[in-house]
Amino acid sequence: MRSNPTSLSTALAALLVAGLTPLVLAAPASAATARYHDDFNGDGYRDLVTTAPSATVGGQTGAGAVVVAYGSKSGISATRRTVVTQNSSGIPGTAERGDRFGSALASGDLNNDGYADLVVSAPGEDLGSDVDGGTVIIVWGSASGLSGGRTSADPAPTAHDLFGQSLTVGDFSGDGRPDLAVGSTGADLWVSKGGFTKASGAASKYRVTAPIRTGRGATSLASGDVNGDGTADLVVSGAYLDDRTAYYATMVYQGSASGLAQRTVLAEDSETAAVGDINSDGYDDVLTGEYAGAAEGNLGGSVSTHLGGATGVDPEPGRTIDQDTAGVPGADETNDGFGWSLSLGDVNGDGYDDAAVSAHYEKIGSADLTGTVTLLRGSASGLTTSGARSFSQDTDGVPGASETNDHFGAAVHLADLDGDGHADLSVSADGENGGDGALWHLRGAAAGLTTSRSVTFGPSSLGVSTSGSPRLGAVLLP
Repeated sequence: MRSNPTSLSTALAALLVAGLTPLVLAAPASAATARYHDDFNGDGYRDLVTTAPSATVGGQTGAGAVVVAYGSKSGISATRRTVVTQNSSGIPGTAERGDRFGSALASGDLNNDGYADLVVSAPGEDLGSDVDGGTVIIVWGSASGLSGGRTSADPAPTAHDLFGQSLTVGDFSGDGRPDLAVGSTGADLWVSKGGFTKASGAASKYRVTAPIRTGRGATSLASGDVNGDGTADLVVSGAYLDDRTAYYATMVYQGSASGLAQRTVLAEDSETAAVGDINSDGYDDVLTGEYAGAAEGNLGGSVSTHLGGATGVDPEPGRTIDQDTAGVPGADETNDGFGWSLSLGDVNGDGYDDAAVSAHYEKIGSADLTGTVTLLRGSASGLTTSGARSFSQDTDGVPGASETNDHFGAAVHLADLDGDGHADLSVSADGENGGDGALWHLRGAAAGLTTSRSVTFGPSSLGVSTSGSPRLGAVLLP
């Protein structure tokens, strides 16, 4: 794709300046925990967050930027958004070369004021003489959107690097106050306990030791309630160490009043995971992605489902699906990267979470590494390939065209951004237009995803500099 579609460009160009300031909304009548973990302005609509961690800010290459597009009855637009960098007023630190602000994201109402807060990492941040020590910043939600923040400092900076390379928020102690889990290159995680305030940050912090390889650490974190006890459980993906042999795996730590414990190691190799209720039984399930493929005997990657239950998540996969599975569009080919990015959400409103699975290196025709996204439907028995659909820039109604190195599916996100009861699909392609990156939005409906009224946004329309290669869409908020 060479440019934004004509139908959008005229309208967007006239509104860019207005888009620099978020819409001001009335505050809720009383403070209460935010309904959605990603409603930053408390208007009842979920918001979309994407990042450009390679963006140039204030002349500093690779400083990084984050864009928040606020949801509404009409969905998202380029005008209702906020751009956050370390040069933004009230944000700790300064935009510096190689900080990579926006490399990981998480969200939740950390200070229980009725507005979701955004957690952003800058794992390339230098802390004095500690090169790439990394930092984590909480950006506070409010009636006018995101503004101001504070640092959630690394409690053990000499023990690891890239603090904040993975993040998630969940109430791991069941006390009604969300906690923040942070990964780094170390064989540990740090959890900041709920009870955050703007003045003092977290109530306290504790360390969770994980059997993962030092130097790689926890590469992916997620949270959800897999045993239905009302307390969030922590899902960790990384290079798992077993008798001195390391292979990628996903582990589930059960939350409790005394903290995280009772680790379950999921059986298959996996590099990433998403959490949601696929079979609508009231227990969250874990979907893992093994996008390298070779270890599982397939070439282009696979996804596996682990169903939750009263005793926790099943360590054995209920089903493993790749592009050679009957009903799945495409074919299992070397380096497709099927399972690279995962997201769960109910697209058609039937009560079952569906799965968006990207293959960001899929080849289409002569276009190498261009990318596709497959939607798999949830059902009472788990994920089904019945009615599976694949989307790319060559799909009718999707703006653009599949080109080499687009990486369509670099990140995927399912969430209901217009409040109609159907999760919408957001897809990024961080290689679009030579590394500028871009974002697409497809709407959910009773019949499934529709490409009618699909929209796309590039860096310029969202207030991100195109200097260098910003790689807009490298990360989407889970």
